[in-house]
This record gives sequence, C-alpha cells and structure tokens, in this order.
Amino acid sequence: MADYYAQPQHTQHQLLHPTGQQQPRSHQMVKAATAVMAGGSLLLLSGLTLAGTVIALTVATPVLVIFSPVIAPAVITIFLLFSGFLASGGFGVAAISVLSWIYRYVTGKRPPGADQLEHARHRLATKAGEMKDRAQEFGKQDVTGTQQT
Repeated sequence: MADYYAQPQHTQHQLLHPTGQQQPRSHQMVKAATAVMAGGSLLLLSGLTLAGTVIALTVATPVLVIFSPVIAPAVITIFLLFSGFLASGGFGVAAISVLSWIYRYVTGKRPPGADQLEHARHRLATKAGEMKDRAQEFGKQDVTGTQQT
C-alpha cells in the first residue's frame, strides 16, 4: 500500500516523452493539430466518396434496369468461370504439392511432417496388435465358456 502512494502520480497535463522527460506544451499542440488535420481530411474524403457513390448510383440505376436481363446472366457466368478456373488452379497446386511430398518421403528425404506420420503409423500398429490380442483372448474365453455348459 505504501508503494502505491510512493509512485509518482501523473496528471492529464503531464505527458512524458519516451525518454522520460516531460514534453513541452508547443510539442503537444503540434501533435494535436496534426491529428485534427489528418482526421478532418479523412472525414472530408469519406464524405466526398459517399456523395460520389450516391451520384454514380443515381446515374447508373436506369442503365442497370434497362440492361439487367443481359447483365445479370453475364455477371453470373463470368463469376462461375473465374471461380472454376481458380478452384482448378488451387486443386492443381495442391495435387503437385502432395505428389512432391510423397516423392520426397518415398526417396527418404524426410519432408516436413514425416515424423508425425511415422509416429501415427507406429501408434496404429501398436493398437492393432493390442486389438488382435484382445480378440484372441475373447475367442478363447468364448470357446472355453461354451464347452463347459
């Protein structure tokens, strides 16, 4: 509790420079003026963009209504073509990557993830052996149980 009161208390007017020294009032005013100018100019640009969008939409609406029977199917067709080409390219890259990984694994070059694959294969083989042993024990119990009755 005593440590809390021993720490220097900074008020709102005492802004410190990264070096630990108090910044002069003129430096604070320049920072504030710069922030106001940057914020104001961005606000002005967003207003101009909104106004331009509204004007463009007002002008383009009649054209879109007239040509919509042609534009809508064309846009859908172009979207399907581009998405098909994009998917085809992505699947091709994935296939080449997988084939490259398999080639490196088979030739013994230890590609990334080979250790996890070996560990998983070892765990599967261990579990399969345990299940085989359990099945044999269960089969022996079943045979001896039916012979006793």
